[in-house]
Amino acid sequence: MDFGLVLQTDPPASRVISLMKRAERNGFTHGWTFDSAVLWQEPFVVYSQILANTTTLKVGPMVTNPGTRTWEVTASTFATLNDMFGNRTVCGIGRGDSAMRVAGRRPNTLARLGEAIEVIRDLAEGREADVDGQRLRLPWVRDGRLPVWMAAYGPKALALTGRKADGFILQLADPFLTEWMVKAVRDAAAEAGRDPESVTICVAAPAYVGDDLAHAREQCRWFGGMVGNHVADLVARYGEHSGMVPDALTEYIKGRQGYDYSHHGRAGNPSTDFVPDEIVDRFCLLGPPEAHIEKLRALRDLGVDQFAVYDMHDAQETTIDAYGAEIIPALGD
Repeated sequence: MDFGLVLQTDPPASRVISLMKRAERNGFTHGWTFDSAVLWQEPFVVYSQILANTTTLKVGPMVTNPGTRTWEVTASTFATLNDMFGNRTVCGIGRGDSAMRVAGRRPNTLARLGEAIEVIRDLAEGREADVDGQRLRLPWVRDGRLPVWMAAYGPKALALTGRKADGFILQLADPFLTEWMVKAVRDAAAEAGRDPESVTICVAAPAYVGDDLAHAREQCRWFGGMVGNHVADLVARYGEHSGMVPDALTEYIKGRQGYDYSHHGRAGNPSTDFVPDEIVDRFCLLGPPEAHIEKLRALRDLGVDQFAVYDMHDAQETTIDAYGAEIIPALGD
């Protein structure tokens, strides 16, 4: 199992770079950041410095979207980083939650997202693609490689992931839901004539190492609120108890009263009072190293290839070091 570190690009960028360097020293293979231009600093600028200050770490957004940048600009940015640093990027992409809504726009449609996945990958790898009716190619790309991993929860998005994406990003670490969603992605890949095992599976969730479970829950409760935005979209689309989405995912948002994006992805988010302890425990990895190892082994047995640690809490260095010292080595067996 590979391990990634997920951060927000809060200033100063030097701290983001320092934490990513620390992660590489501790055995992490991927460095991810949020991508929301209003809420945080521009991630691609920061990626160039992360790549310049690490040796093998791969970087990318978790996640970008097809609406805040034109597709040729997104592809060119990835291709430039790859040309400079040797194909060390991954394009995580989704419909766009905070990036679009904070700017007063609706998240992109799945149809637009599916088209963007193919266009961005083709352009970044040097192939010709159709952008708004114009055939384009980046003539300077040589031997480019850009895996595109899609974030998804609902049945249509999971099916699209299986049909078109190189990887699947699931932003929660509940084994029951992981099994259900991985199966949906792999079934869709098989139906599309693809090798289901060729789709990389990445689970991303907060991890907090320590014995004070109550404190850890409060530091990570924000995650249930963040996931709740996507769940609310699913309930609005499919209704409650529709059978299209497991009740184990949708039940907990009944008390949700809205969401303030100014606290998005941050400990102490006041928009997460509706998130119960049970959801925090199910969606996150909390407790001593042994508890993390046990849950990660269960996820690995379900086909998870990478666990990406959301490290947005008051023990960032401690968590990175604990993973490097005890947890990552245990998952290498």
